[in-house]
Amino acid sequence: MPIDARHLIEGCNPDCRHTGGPLRGAFALDAQCLLTLDELTEALPTAANAAYYLQAQTDGLIVVDIEPNCPPDVAADLLQLPGIAYREVSMSGRGFHLVTPMPQNFHEFPVAAGKRVLREQHGWYEILFDHWCTFTRTPIPDNIAGAAAASTRPAQFATVEALYADLAVKARQTSNASATAVSTGATMPDIPYAAKIIERTLPGDHQAFHDPARFDHDLSRWEFSVLARLYHRLRAAQRPYESFGIAYSASDTAWLLHRAALDVLPFRPKHAQTRNGRPFLLDRAAALVAEREADDARSCGQSMRR
Repeated sequence: MPIDARHLIEGCNPDCRHTGGPLRGAFALDAQCLLTLDELTEALPTAANAAYYLQAQTDGLIVVDIEPNCPPDVAADLLQLPGIAYREVSMSGRGFHLVTPMPQNFHEFPVAAGKRVLREQHGWYEILFDHWCTFTRTPIPDNIAGAAAASTRPAQFATVEALYADLAVKARQTSNASATAVSTGATMPDIPYAAKIIERTLPGDHQAFHDPARFDHDLSRWEFSVLARLYHRLRAAQRPYESFGIAYSASDTAWLLHRAALDVLPFRPKHAQTRNGRPFLLDRAAALVAEREADDARSCGQSMRR
């Protein structure tokens, strides 16, 4: 789990030896726990790595994570992709991280655009959108970079857009069965600190959300994008309370997300309809929570196998 870097540094003596309380995980994705790279480098110049929470639609960047088991010829193809802003060796020493601008065709695949990560079918590589990434700041060795650049055979993907499209077209939409995995009941339960969490979830400026024009004015796609943004902010708002032992169920999170969405999304007749026996937007919120929890479970399972 990524470390609460601010808590760590506050417990360090001038020799950068930790003298404070036990290390703890980062419970928030902002300055409560995290530092800029400059701050981290100044405070802990010998830090072995730097955990970063990527938010592709905010940062304008994605990360192509090439796994250690990726065949060398496939990895060489990916290392040759044009437009890579940064390349490094991953923590295993056998994989790679590639940072590149968001693909221009990102919103052409609305199902994929709502995912946190897209994985290649063999697990050889994945594209991260809304995910922790642990950077090592270790450059790719010249012999590996040189061998990739010297390859004369045609690359499988000519552009990052082509790579994204290959994975995006296979992305599956969350089904109603996934939505019903989160039971919400008939009325909102008494959720600890609900008002504070919703307040911290709502952005001060609704311009923080993309314009529906980016989704060809498909309001269902746009609303799901807004829900995804709100979910990210909601989870960040819940974490301080979770660090004190308060547990929020998937049902609690769906209700809180629904209430925040009502404050942001303009009403349209579809919102008066029901899905799976509950208000339309509550069902959409439950669907997104179910999808995110399934993604987290898969990510955890893969991490334990590595």
